[in-house]
Amino acid sequence: METMEIIIEKIKEHRKKKGFSHENMADELHISQAAYSKIEKNETKLTVDRLYQIAEILETPVYELLDVNPNNIYNQQYFYDTSVGHQEIQNLYQENKDKTGKIEFLYEERLKDKDKMIEQLQNIITSLKK
Repeated sequence: METMEIIIEKIKEHRKKKGFSHENMADELHISQAAYSKIEKNETKLTVDRLYQIAEILETPVYELLDVNPNNIYNQQYFYDTSVGHQEIQNLYQENKDKTGKIEFLYEERLKDKDKMIEQLQNIITSLKK
């Protein structure tokens, strides 16, 4: 079974444990039921963002859906045997890291906008007091 198929199986398993239907998941994700079904059928690419959203809905750590124990120490032989799976996890990590960087940048820009607004409002207040 491919790594993505394992992840999808884990999602299904956790969804069923929670008693959630495809409709429940689709509503929580703000997508159609058909779109969610395509995720579970592996007909639609599962993005890192979507994986994190699903994990949050299922109240499950992402590493459980990835079937990875964050405390595992891999020896070289095991790493070599699972290099494809490891590469997919690395890709997920890198995509998430990139998105986190973008989010941090946007957050900093919003803070700058906030500071400018505060300064403008203070100037207005000062001019009204005169």
